[in-house]
Amino acid sequence: MHSAGEGVSRWACHSGGVDLEEFDALVTSLDGVRRRDPGGLAHWRWHGRLIARQLGGTEVVIRADFGTRDALLEEHPDDFWVPARFRRHMMVVTDCATADADAVEGAVVAAWHLQSGGR
Repeated sequence: MHSAGEGVSRWACHSGGVDLEEFDALVTSLDGVRRRDPGGLAHWRWHGRLIARQLGGTEVVIRADFGTRDALLEEHPDDFWVPARFRRHMMVVTDCATADADAVEGAVVAAWHLQSGGR
């Protein structure tokens, strides 16, 4: 396992997205993150605190504080969005199949830092 900033495995350089196996490998490589599949959809949590959750297919919601969320929406408008039901929540949605892999990785690592305190 890795802690963020300690050599988290990088995905192959491509901007056409990642599959859920690659996403799972990244998220579970972070210290303390575990995957569960309640109801058939994956949830990744750090000691019970949400990092990311599969919405269906290749869409996932990633935990993000409001500042990070705003930055992701501004810097990657084609890769991240916030549906009306999540407007009041610290979350951002992406489609792993089409989003920029580096942007998704950055969002996941930021979520881990938010939930773990960077441990």
